Amino acid sequence: MRLSRAKINHLSHLLINAIEEASNIELLKDSNLVRLDIVRIITQELQMEEVVDEVIREKLSSYSRKILEGSQEWDVLYQKFFEEEMAKRAR
Repeated sequence: MRLSRAKINHLSHLLINAIEEASNIELLKDSNLVRLDIVRIITQELQMEEVVDEVIREKLSSYSRKILEGSQEWDVLYQKFFEEEMAKRAR
C-alpha cells in the first residue's frame, strides 16, 4: 500500500492528537519529536512492504507453471509468502 508523504503526516498528526487526548498516556518527549518518529516508522514499514511485494512477485513469476495474478491460487500463495517474508524481516 502506497501512502503519500502528506497522508503519512496526516496519520501522524491524528495519532499524536489521540495520544494527547488520552488521559492515561503521557508523552515523555516533545509531541513533535514523537510525531516525527511515527512518520519514520510508518515510512520504513511501507518501504519494507514494497520490497517484500517485489520479492514475492518475483518468486511467483518464477514458477514454471503460470499463476495468474488475481486468481485464488495467486492470492493464497501471495498471502502465504508475504507472511513468511514479513516474519523473516521482523527478527
